[in-house]
Amino acid sequence: MTLHRKILADIEEKIVSGAWPPGHRIPFEVDLAAHYDVSRMTVNKVMGQLAQAGLIERRKKGGSFVSQPKAQSAVLEIHDIADEVRSLNLEYSYQQLSITRRKAIGEELAWFANGSPGDVLFVTCLHLAAGQPFCLEERAINLATVPAALEADFISLAPGPWLSSQIPWITAQHRIQAVPADRKEHKLLNLTPKQACLVIERRTWNTSGAVTWVRMTYPGNRHVVTADFRPASA
Repeated sequence: MTLHRKILADIEEKIVSGAWPPGHRIPFEVDLAAHYDVSRMTVNKVMGQLAQAGLIERRKKGGSFVSQPKAQSAVLEIHDIADEVRSLNLEYSYQQLSITRRKAIGEELAWFANGSPGDVLFVTCLHLAAGQPFCLEERAINLATVPAALEADFISLAPGPWLSSQIPWITAQHRIQAVPADRKEHKLLNLTPKQACLVIERRTWNTSGAVTWVRMTYPGNRHVVTADFRPASA
């Protein structure tokens, strides 16, 4: 094994094994070069390969860090964020940030209340992976369809799993877009300047009417949306 491949294998093993967790600062190139007794150019090539493979993130004037693993979700699947996080072998946790009962406003009027100002329960919460922000959830629940939401304990349980267990849905609509982060998202998701977000908006209905609207905001470099498609039968 060449020294180049040995350095590459050593660092990959530390990352994959979890010895160097996501966000861990990689030793500086000059230190790695001294440790392995090679030129800095050799180390630089190794770091370039690791970055290309998505294992590390190189920040200008900031050094290199182990990348956050990217979660994958199916476009047409309603999934539990806790399962997403655990699929990455990371510890999941959840925080309710705010909960408010108010009248439907804006687009909610047409969608929830057919033009009349019905009541909604608006919940904002943060999902975390290994203690780091993973997804910001902003959700409006139609109280005309789901009055039991007023008694739900959204401090210990996220609204999504509760709704899935209580209110079967029959129709869902997704909208996916990349957006620049605003000041609130920068703060809550611990984003770097100019970092974009991936936003998934979902609306669901059951036989009684509209159930919920939710906006899931992910750091753009930590989430991937996937879908499988098959050609229609002739």
